[in-house]
Amino acid sequence: MWHGRLVRPWRCAADALHGRASRPCHMNAGSAADSPHGWQRLNRAHMLTAEQYLNPVVAARVRRLDLRAKFIVEGFLAGLHDSPYRGFSLEFSEHRRYAPGDDPADLDWTVWARTDRLFVRTFQAETNLAAYLVVDTSRSMAWAGRPDAMTKGEYATALAAALSLLLARQGDAVGLALVGEGLGRMLRPRGGRRQLVRILAELAGREGAGRTDLAAGLHALARRVKRRSLMLLVSDLLDEPEGVLAAMAHLAHRGHDLVVFQVLDAAERDLDAAGPVVLEDPETGAAVETDADAIRGAYRRRLEALVAQYERGVRGLRGDFVSVTTSTPFDVALRRFLRERKRRM
Repeated sequence: MWHGRLVRPWRCAADALHGRASRPCHMNAGSAADSPHGWQRLNRAHMLTAEQYLNPVVAARVRRLDLRAKFIVEGFLAGLHDSPYRGFSLEFSEHRRYAPGDDPADLDWTVWARTDRLFVRTFQAETNLAAYLVVDTSRSMAWAGRPDAMTKGEYATALAAALSLLLARQGDAVGLALVGEGLGRMLRPRGGRRQLVRILAELAGREGAGRTDLAAGLHALARRVKRRSLMLLVSDLLDEPEGVLAAMAHLAHRGHDLVVFQVLDAAERDLDAAGPVVLEDPETGAAVETDADAIRGAYRRRLEALVAQYERGVRGLRGDFVSVTTSTPFDVALRRFLRERKRRM
């Protein structure tokens, strides 16, 4: 019998067998230290020190992460072709008459309906933007469906690094907030290369451990950050959606702009185990024996419903929602985000 360690699919599996609604489902293969892709654990409760910057292991990880972020950003920008990158934070400026060569996607059809004339919307980048990369460090993020695959945490780290580089390139102040069991390490938004190195060092040394309480972390962040900011959350969102969405609403009501990247592994999307399985929640030790083939359909429907609930909730807060897997190319994830941004504008 195959034995898997999956967080909350044990409950989802049991509920699928009995036709009940369940809590959200997600997998976990133990701590980051046990994973072949795990990070060296660093105490994120302490301030970054010179010794940490000089630590050769951390320094090597920062260099690799910096190179990966640059590679992602260059590929993303090169792939935009004739759709110029306008930045992540845009505000409506004015209407002007349509002219040949304008992007048809910028046409304002509501104005056309009223006036029978074609106008395009123009945008300008917001100035003095403060942005926070909000990265989930809970234990579920240290999981990968295959030994040779990138963990969700590694994918989130690379994506966050690329986002920080893009924001820094357009002159914005970038900060960092690590959330898991609550609000962990924070870096206030600043500009400049030194701040980018601080962020990369934190991301390179982050750990995937601890129980998930994403809602508590987001509520704490909403209380701490007074200035209107762009909040870019990267998480698997495998926590109770009602509480997490309420925390997102707290951020939105404080005036923050929400962007949510949900990162899942294809294996947890599809429940690709076969036959008899033991599903175990490593946070509580609870386990259930079941047959993966028998519950796969119900499992997938439950997970799809969870993703849809988050998508509706985030968009209802006028935020952007992008769901990806760890096999999604990074430039594709960023382009999906820009399409979301343009849709809302």
